[in-house]
Amino acid sequence: MIYLDNAATTFPKPEPVYRAMDSVLRNSCANPGRAGHKMSLSASRLMLDARETVCKLLQVKQIESIIFGQNCTDMLNLAIKGVCKPGMEVVTSVWAHNSVLRPLHKLAQEGVIHLRIVKDLRDAITDSTDFVVATHASNVTGDIEPIEEIAALCHMKKVLLLVDAAQTAGILPIYPEKWGIDLVAMPGHKALYGPMGTGILYIRPGLSIEPLKEGGTGTSSHLLFQPNEWPERYESGTVNLPGIATLAQGVRYILQNRVEIHAREMLLTEHLLSGLLNIPSVTVYGSLLPFDRVGTVSFNLGGIPSATVAERLDENGICVRAGLHCAPLAHEALGTLAQGTVRASLSAFSTEKDVDALLSVVRQMARENASD
Repeated sequence: MIYLDNAATTFPKPEPVYRAMDSVLRNSCANPGRAGHKMSLSASRLMLDARETVCKLLQVKQIESIIFGQNCTDMLNLAIKGVCKPGMEVVTSVWAHNSVLRPLHKLAQEGVIHLRIVKDLRDAITDSTDFVVATHASNVTGDIEPIEEIAALCHMKKVLLLVDAAQTAGILPIYPEKWGIDLVAMPGHKALYGPMGTGILYIRPGLSIEPLKEGGTGTSSHLLFQPNEWPERYESGTVNLPGIATLAQGVRYILQNRVEIHAREMLLTEHLLSGLLNIPSVTVYGSLLPFDRVGTVSFNLGGIPSATVAERLDENGICVRAGLHCAPLAHEALGTLAQGTVRASLSAFSTEKDVDALLSVVRQMARENASD
C-alpha cells in the first residue's frame, strides 16, 4: 500500500511513537493529578513532559499555556467560542476549514458576532476588527499564508489572532511568542506524528478565554465552578494520557529531524508537481513553487470526477483523498465545487517511488481519457 493521505492523518508513525503507546498503556495508565499513588504520579510526569516538549517545538516559556484536547477541531472550538463576545467583528478567509467556518457561522447566525470572510486577510484587517482566524496553510492547495506578516498587522491594530496550524504544525516553524500570535491550534495526528484523538492549543499568557466545558480537574475540587488555574481550567475530565504521552514522542521526532523532513518533502513535492504538469489535461491548484506550499497537492484530470480518479488510484494500492476536503469556500474560490479535487499529501515516510506510482496511474488514465 502507498499512503498519500497524510494531510488527513499521517501514516506510518515513527517507531518511538508505537513503543510509547504500548509502554504507557502497560505501565503508567492512571489518572494524572487525581491521586498520590506512584502510577498517578508517573502519569503526571508524562503530562508535564509532553507540555515541555511542545513548548520546545513552539519556543514558548510557560508550560501552562499548552492545552491538550481531542483534536484540532476541539481546540479551534475552544479558542473561537472562548474568545468571541457579542458585537465582535471576526475575519477569516475562504481557505479556512469547516472546523473554523462552522463555529464562526453558528455564532454569526445567532447574532453574536459580525463575520467577514475574505480571500486575503492582510487587506481585511481594519480598526473595527476584533479577532482574526488565519489558516497557516490550505488543506486543499497546500499554499502557505504569511502568518508573520498577518501577526504583525494584528498586533499593530490590537486584534486577537488565532492560527489554525492543522497543515503546518511539525512542518513549518511557528513561534507564537516571537511572532505575537495569541492562539495556535494544532492536531496531534498529522505532521506531529502522534495518534488520533490528540490536539493542542497554545494560549498566550494573560489571555483569559472562557472554557468550552466544565467538570473534574483534579484540583480545587471543593469549588462548584471551574477553577481559574491553567491548564486545568481547559482540561476537564480524564485526559487522553496514552495519546498525549505518545504525541510527545512524535514531537521529539520532529524536533530532531524537521529540517531534513522539510527538505525531503519539498523535493518530493517538486517531483509530484512537475510530473502532474507534464500530463495532458491535468490541472494543478495552488502555487507551483514547492517552497510556497506544504506537501499537499490537489489536482484534477480533465472533467473526470475526483472520486473516480481516487477510486482508480485505490485499485492500484494508492491512498489519496477526493472531494471537498471539508473546505467548501476554498473550492468555490478555485471553481472546483462541483468536481472537487484529488488530493495527494506527503509525509516524512513518503518516497520517490510512491510519487512515481501515482503519476503512472494518472498518466494511464489521461491516455485512456484522450482515446475515448
